[in-house]
Amino acid sequence: MTGDSNASSARPTQAVILAGGQGSRLRPYTDDRPKPLVEIPGTGTPIIGHQLGWLAAEGVTDAVISCGHLAEVLQEWLTSTADRLPCRVTTVTEDEPLGRGGGLKHAAAYLPRPDEPWYATNGDIWTRFSLREMADFHHERGAEATLSLARPRIPWGVVETNEYGHVVDFIEAPPSPYLINAGVYVFSANFAAMLPTRGDHERTTFPRLARKRRLAGYPLPQGAYWRAIDTEKDLTEAARELAAHQS
Repeated sequence: MTGDSNASSARPTQAVILAGGQGSRLRPYTDDRPKPLVEIPGTGTPIIGHQLGWLAAEGVTDAVISCGHLAEVLQEWLTSTADRLPCRVTTVTEDEPLGRGGGLKHAAAYLPRPDEPWYATNGDIWTRFSLREMADFHHERGAEATLSLARPRIPWGVVETNEYGHVVDFIEAPPSPYLINAGVYVFSANFAAMLPTRGDHERTTFPRLARKRRLAGYPLPQGAYWRAIDTEKDLTEAARELAAHQS
């Protein structure tokens, strides 16, 4: 019982959303709005709205959104929907480009409880799974950082052959044999201090933690929906997949 209580107390109630990307591959959708404000057809809500709802449902009460491209448009949307937002939201912008790690460190400085763990997510991810279970996984392994892992589908059909070189099957868009970083994280309270002030944490902080066995990888649960929204094709496919998922 004590272990369960300790795990529960280690579940974050604060999060950072990284929403500063240019979204150049999603043009013309991102000509007048940042990528997190793009809507997947049929959902009726922008990506950032889905993320805030998901985080709040998982126990998050405070979110810091790191803005960049068209920051004022995102801030205006947040202000206009303030009475409907499911958690408290703070926005921050970088005065100059700090890189992914520096941007994360800058945003983390505005978290209301610096002595507690926190979640982070990229602002272009549409997913839903139990963050509480991911936080428990992180806590059980004594990690400083835990990244979610997805197995995306290969965008091409593949050909299967036997040992004699005969074609035996055609498989349309199979799951990749490799796990990828799914862009959702659990971080310890200490992690912000490990981030570079400027630069990329995936080339500095993460490898250093991996060598010390303090970086964990949490495979997304079977059946969990996950997609990064990078291109117009992603929007179309996500709309189709989510419609099928709900039917």
